[in-house]
Amino acid sequence: MSKLTNDDVRKLVQDLNVKFIRLQFTDIFGVLKNVAITVDQLDKALDGELMFDGSSIEGFVRIEESDMYLLPDPSTFVVFPWKSQEGAVARLICDIYGSDGKPFSGDPRNVLRRAVDEAAQYGYEMFVGPEAEFFLFHVDENGKPTTNTHDRAGYFDMTPVDLGENARRDMVVTLQKMGFEVEASHHEVAPAQHEIDFKYSNALDVADMVVTFKFVVRTIAQRHGLHATFMPKPIFGIAGSGMHLNQSLNKNGENAFYDPKAENGLSQCCLNYIGGILSHSKAITTIANPNVNSYKRLVSGYEAPVYIAWSSRNRSPLVRVPAKRGASTRIELRSPDPSCNPYLALAACLRAGLDGIKNGIQPPPSCDRNIYELTGDERADLGIDNLPQNIDEALRDLSKDEIIKDTLGDHVLERFIEAKKIEWDRYRMQVHQWELDEYLTKF
Repeated sequence: MSKLTNDDVRKLVQDLNVKFIRLQFTDIFGVLKNVAITVDQLDKALDGELMFDGSSIEGFVRIEESDMYLLPDPSTFVVFPWKSQEGAVARLICDIYGSDGKPFSGDPRNVLRRAVDEAAQYGYEMFVGPEAEFFLFHVDENGKPTTNTHDRAGYFDMTPVDLGENARRDMVVTLQKMGFEVEASHHEVAPAQHEIDFKYSNALDVADMVVTFKFVVRTIAQRHGLHATFMPKPIFGIAGSGMHLNQSLNKNGENAFYDPKAENGLSQCCLNYIGGILSHSKAITTIANPNVNSYKRLVSGYEAPVYIAWSSRNRSPLVRVPAKRGASTRIELRSPDPSCNPYLALAACLRAGLDGIKNGIQPPPSCDRNIYELTGDERADLGIDNLPQNIDEALRDLSKDEIIKDTLGDHVLERFIEAKKIEWDRYRMQVHQWELDEYLTKF
């Protein structure tokens, strides 16, 4: 992220003929919101004088506490590449402040800032490289999304099989124009499934980029007459969409996970970070896999992780350590999906890893076998536990984890749990098509 000042933003707005600015932020579930202003209101916005009704945003505040302020982060300024007849349109991502002038405890960006600040107290800076997957589906004659596709491509296939390639190419070009360094884009395992990877950066920058990435992908897909969805498991029987998080810590400008003298080149810091991630993995899952549908992906047989283990040799465990060492040494958490709020997910990972480092949590031995092929007894003998199997179970795990609860803070924790319990109740009371197919004629 370039370090821009308010004066830099004012000059760019003038030089680039910007007429409208979207002030963006997310609710606690990671849904992107914005307030659009004209350029005449820019000074007022940069001074943190623009108010909005926080009671209208899910998970924020009650109606009697509704006055909130948007404070734009000038370093997030970017102009949207698509043209507007009235002039250019730009965006700024904002931090949320209460009427008391203090950072709002329910602002997901503030939750991540707190975790980042704690890491800095120990000399660490978190770097993350996300791998977000998504599906491209057709829309019906009324423009409503379907799960239909003519695409029958598989992993790394090309045209004419990959019918989404044109849309994906335009997504990459648009992202590059907005400052993303795109490292790879390709068709994924399932029909209509795609992945675009961009270069790692610090935690806050990456969380901002993830919400921008999802917005751009959905916008460009719409312009191609398609619907892009980051729903984890839209179709039964094929792979779901994940968002693997490659994580590392830097200290004094060096990768703290690398130790050339250690076994496998992994430092004690790295091992303890893995230990922290594994010990808090069930609560992390609640945040990184936040909805009912997330757990339709976390099942055996579709390459998604199910078991709490780590390895440097295979992709079946929850945590994988890719082979590259030196400055590229990192761990890959394979459970998160792209429906999560990236600010909260990264904060949970960072605080869990720091807990491992501060308390010397040693991970279990690396499991270098294919865990999917092990029996239940074999997994039990190795001490390999399961991730939660549904959001209700995950919420119970979250309620027991003091570190992740503290990471979220009381406001986000209470609103998140309340909303997810309602979601679970709505889901479990529904009669689903599978039940009708299974039982209607049998009984």
